[in-house]
Amino acid sequence: MAEQRRDQRGEREAREGVQGVPQGWGRGASTEERHAWEALVATARRTVADGLVVGTSGNVSVRVEDTVLVTPSGVPYDRLTPQDVTGVGLDGRQVLGTLVPTSELPMHLAVYRTTDARAVVHTHAVHATAVSTLVPELPAIHYMAGALGGPVRVAPYATYGSDELAENMLHALADRTACLLQNHGTMAYGTTLDQAYDRTAQLEWMCRLWLTAASVPGLSPTLLSREQVAEAGEKLRGYGQRG
Repeated sequence: MAEQRRDQRGEREAREGVQGVPQGWGRGASTEERHAWEALVATARRTVADGLVVGTSGNVSVRVEDTVLVTPSGVPYDRLTPQDVTGVGLDGRQVLGTLVPTSELPMHLAVYRTTDARAVVHTHAVHATAVSTLVPELPAIHYMAGALGGPVRVAPYATYGSDELAENMLHALADRTACLLQNHGTMAYGTTLDQAYDRTAQLEWMCRLWLTAASVPGLSPTLLSREQVAEAGEKLRGYGQRG
């Protein structure tokens, strides 16, 4: 009986893999990757709770060394568990999990390959997406644009999940940490998930602010100059607590 139980346990472990990760991808998640996955899922759920995403219409990723953990395609965030950890290498090859990574993986990998990003947040936020259909660059309605590197550009439209979209996004992100995607949504990155999320939320707020001000009949909102935005950006570098 004891031998039978050992055999059953061995079969179960073979199915589930090390640390709850399916064995088919050759390795289990490290402790750091498991903790990063928990934070990623919490951030993804926050995008829904805060109205930046509807259903699964956005994605989040975080880099742990040379592995990119990313939300899977088409799975509601409230259904994700610690066993659903999904990860790829910088070359796009899946190294963790069995769930298919987000269809927007090319954009995420493009950011990690070309910047110092450790986390990326992509959403279909309503106000930001609306602005992306109206202008080639978000008008400088508020000095917080400086926190994103300067006036926020709009990447030209391309089919979601395509290399063309990833390339357009990279051009819009040059010297920036966030951009708009035409008729699509937002893309922002940071050194942490919290920073990437905060930049996303700040961008959505600025888009809402501009749309609100621009909607007043007979009036046009006052805009800041590039010099004013740049000056604010420099000052914001030292903002907050130190140590």
